[in-house]
Amino acid sequence: MNDTRSGGEGLERSCQDTGAGWLATSAPSGGVELLRARFGREAYRKHRHDTYAIGVTDFGVQVFDYRGAVHTSLPGQVVVLHPDEVHDGRGGTEEGFGYRLVYAEPSLIADAVRTLHGGARPLPFVRTAVSMNAVLSRAVVNAFGAPLESLGVDSLVVDLARGLVSAETGGPSPAPGRRVDAAAMERARQFLDAERTRVVRSAELESITGLSRYDVARQFRVTFGTSPHRYLLMRRLELARERIHLGGALVDIAIGAGFADQAHFTRAFRSAFGLTPARYRALRR
Repeated sequence: MNDTRSGGEGLERSCQDTGAGWLATSAPSGGVELLRARFGREAYRKHRHDTYAIGVTDFGVQVFDYRGAVHTSLPGQVVVLHPDEVHDGRGGTEEGFGYRLVYAEPSLIADAVRTLHGGARPLPFVRTAVSMNAVLSRAVVNAFGAPLESLGVDSLVVDLARGLVSAETGGPSPAPGRRVDAAAMERARQFLDAERTRVVRSAELESITGLSRYDVARQFRVTFGTSPHRYLLMRRLELARERIHLGGALVDIAIGAGFADQAHFTRAFRSAFGLTPARYRALRR
């Protein structure tokens, strides 16, 4: 049995060496780690980690032993594994299975739940290991859409907390509180506008607003209809689109607008506008 803080590293050590499968993990970022994997019939032995593990099955049939029962997850279904709970995994058919998984430290979930509810409460415990929870599914899928950045981690953790609470209670996810510090949110927005060509970190918005990162994420969405991370991304894309109109190499435009590389820029641009940057520039001409 493997005991490990990093769920991705734990799986990597416990995988059966069958040659039929692969896994890829992100570097841990702010207490969150992403894993994407594909396995054949044999997958990984019993192990545990001290993080939440929340995933979506992408294809095939995923079977696992967890809390004294055998569970099965089909494509589109959400799996929730709690910290320090022993589990394993295997394919239910010969074709194997694939999935995406988010590992989140419990302290992050506790802080976000406290922000959503306006006070301390126990960590959410989801008794149904496999479900069709739409909030959790959307949060996991969105987490793999772009490299993890500080503000993106904040929004992801808030969404995971909302989904876990809704899955625990069997009711709708808690609605975000309406209390807003309008002046603080305007300071945050102006800062994001001014710093749109670089990665902005959660601590910077905490310093500017005087609020916790999860309060910033909640209040910013209430005020502006989107997360700070998404707002900053769109400002970058607007800048890139302006520079496309002026000409220049797309790789230079991508770097100048704060993207890590041209591939990241292309994915983000296409997701926002429905066209690749090259196609957009050709049509403008």
